[in-house]
Amino acid sequence: MQIGMNHPLTHFDEMHADSNGCVRSHYASYARWLAAKSPEFMGDMAAEAEVIFRRVGITFAVYGDMADGQTDTERLIPFDPIPRIISSQDWRVLERGLVQRVTALNRFLSDIYHAQDIIKAGVIPPEPIFQNQQFRAEMVGVQVPGDIYSHISGIDIVRAGQAGDSGEYFVLEDNLRVPSGVSYMLEDRKMSMRLFPELFGQNRVAPVAHYPDMLLETLRSMAPSGLSDPCVVVLTPGMFNSAYFEHAFLAQQMGVELVEGQDLFVQDDWLYMRTTRGPQRVDVIYRRVDDDFLDPLSFRSDSTLGCAGLMSVYRKGHVAICNAVGTGLADDKSIYPYVPKMIEFYLGEQAILSNVPTWIGRESEDLKYMLAHIDELVIKEVHGAGGYGMLIGPKASRSEIDHFKGLLAAHPDRYIGQPTLSLSTCPTWVNEGLAPRHIDLRPFVLSGAQGTNIVAGGLTRVALKEGSLVVNSSQGGGTKDTWVLED
Repeated sequence: MQIGMNHPLTHFDEMHADSNGCVRSHYASYARWLAAKSPEFMGDMAAEAEVIFRRVGITFAVYGDMADGQTDTERLIPFDPIPRIISSQDWRVLERGLVQRVTALNRFLSDIYHAQDIIKAGVIPPEPIFQNQQFRAEMVGVQVPGDIYSHISGIDIVRAGQAGDSGEYFVLEDNLRVPSGVSYMLEDRKMSMRLFPELFGQNRVAPVAHYPDMLLETLRSMAPSGLSDPCVVVLTPGMFNSAYFEHAFLAQQMGVELVEGQDLFVQDDWLYMRTTRGPQRVDVIYRRVDDDFLDPLSFRSDSTLGCAGLMSVYRKGHVAICNAVGTGLADDKSIYPYVPKMIEFYLGEQAILSNVPTWIGRESEDLKYMLAHIDELVIKEVHGAGGYGMLIGPKASRSEIDHFKGLLAAHPDRYIGQPTLSLSTCPTWVNEGLAPRHIDLRPFVLSGAQGTNIVAGGLTRVALKEGSLVVNSSQGGGTKDTWVLED
């Protein structure tokens, strides 16, 4: 198959250095293999992957009518058989930068809920913290094991640049509440190995299959002291949650119980789950339920997803909740612009991975710039997620731009602005064959008593629509297997 794509490359491409088919060195072995395959073969492999994923039930739920008119509540996330390959040199830089960033974010959370030194030093103003809906006053003064708040962090990385340059990695956003997607990373690797086993003999690809073991070790390390065999559970909102497949998958992979709030109860300041053998004490919760729904006695009184009295047990140190309550403060987009300053303040280092340049709506000069250049910028809600509540200026209509101008003027503190980055592309199998599509990367960082660890790679998401920069699965994005080559 011809791998010099018949598409002009205007962005940095992960595989090709130019439109003439010049392949980057870390893709060389894969490119030789791909060149020997026919388009029919790759099409058959993509179709087989879809059949297998559908049979296994690797889906996600969507809510309400979507833009394409579909109303299905279960969708298959498209799998692209062309992997995204990262060189060992690039991965070493990413790994160091991710460890540095998550370490600083954990230090920040511990500080905000205790001494608040970074506010006293004037590094971060108090307004975006104390006026933030993710700040939990209930957590002030609460000691959490090891001062670790975000045990599982999903950091979204993009590579930006033009065709012909070296491309630069940026952190697009931090996901510290209940980051999802790791099950797709694991299933994509299993699918690649099933479809193309010979490739893993020809290339030294770093493994990812041990992630559930690393996750369980991290969770167990957070258990109340003195426990040699702590009981860990995964707390899910239930089968109608968009990521329920992942909740069930990870519980099964770790060999722990998947529970809902109704399965738990508090007695004598300890947490228990109901089992067929009677009550069993729970020591660690890997929660996939938002703060607001964890405990109706402390947060939303109408919640049926959590357990009444859970926060009382938590404050006494009788159960660990991973990620900690209040962690969402550090992944809010109004806090994101200050992360490089956090790294310098807490670690005395310069950030290894840069932020995307960001204008903050609550700052008057930034707001003027955002309004004057709105057709050039990406405008995001600070509490938005999943690609919703945002404007991509260069692709927006005049009415959309005017609408967002009104929103910005009325509620400037709810928005940030960023330049429209030239996101890197990667060859992707689409209906017409091989074509460049924009991608991002979500590595998963685990922080526990044993330190901070990362499985090499992560979840690569791909915008399957030509020209689209939105990679979210809820808006038509797909996924790729992510290879990190070992030395």
